[in-house]
Amino acid sequence: MLMLRGVSKIFGTLEDGAFQIRALDDISLEVREGEFFSIIGPSGCGKSTLLRIAGGLIPLYNGEVRVGGERVEGPHPWIAMVFQEESTFPWRTTLGNVEFGLEMRGIGAAERRKKALEMIRLVGLSGFEKRYPSELSGGMRQRVAIARALVMEPKILLMDEPFGALDEQTRIILGEELLRIRDKLGQTILFVTHNINESVQLSDRVMVMTARPGQVKTVFKIDLAHPRDSTIIASERFGRLVGQVWGTLREESLKGFEQMEKRD
Repeated sequence: MLMLRGVSKIFGTLEDGAFQIRALDDISLEVREGEFFSIIGPSGCGKSTLLRIAGGLIPLYNGEVRVGGERVEGPHPWIAMVFQEESTFPWRTTLGNVEFGLEMRGIGAAERRKKALEMIRLVGLSGFEKRYPSELSGGMRQRVAIARALVMEPKILLMDEPFGALDEQTRIILGEELLRIRDKLGQTILFVTHNINESVQLSDRVMVMTARPGQVKTVFKIDLAHPRDSTIIASERFGRLVGQVWGTLREESLKGFEQMEKRD
C-alpha cells in the first residue's frame, strides 16, 4: 500500500558556509494494506520528516515514495494526515470542522452533512456537533481532527504524535478508539510516536529508528491478539514487547541525547 525506498533528506546548503544536517539516511520500508505501522526513535532522528515525505509535504529529498505502486510527487488523494499540533478551526463547530474537506471538494450540503454526522458518531462525539473547539477538551479536539481526516475516506492515514499533548489515560482510551475505527474502516495507518507503550498497544509492527541521521535499526512484529483493546496493557506478553523495544531504543536515545547536548 505504501512503500519508501532509499529515502534520504539533508536540510541546509553549503552556500556561504551554511551548516548542513543529514536528517534521514537511506530509509526503506513497506506498509501493508490494513496494517498499523508505528515509527519510534529518539528526538531529532527524523520521524516527523519521514512522515511528511511519505505524505508528499516535503518535495526535495533523495529516494522515492510509492502509494499503490504510483510514485508520490505531492499530496495524494489516498492519503490524509493528523498532526499533534492543534488543527481544528476555532471559528467552526465540530460539524463545520468535519465538513470542511468535503466542502472544499465541492460535495453538496446534504451529502457532506450526512457523511460528517456519521463520522462524528463513529468517533464518539454525537451531541457535540454544535460545539466550538474552545468548548471541547484536548482529547475531543483530536477526535474532531481524526474525524475530519477520515471523512475524506483516505486509504492511508498518516499520524504524527496525534496524542502527544494528552495525558496518559486519555492517550490510552483514544488509542483504543483509534483501533476500533481502524477495524471498522480498514485504513492503513503510519503512526509516529515517542511513547513505547502506545506503539506496542496499537501496532502490528514497530520500526525503531537510529539517532540522527535517521536509519532503520529494527522492525518488531507485535504479535498481540486482535481485536485489541487497552486491557492488553496488563498482559505479560505486552510487558515483554515493551521491554524489547526499549532495549533496542535505549542506545539510540542516549546517542540522541548526546547530540542535543552538543548542539546546545
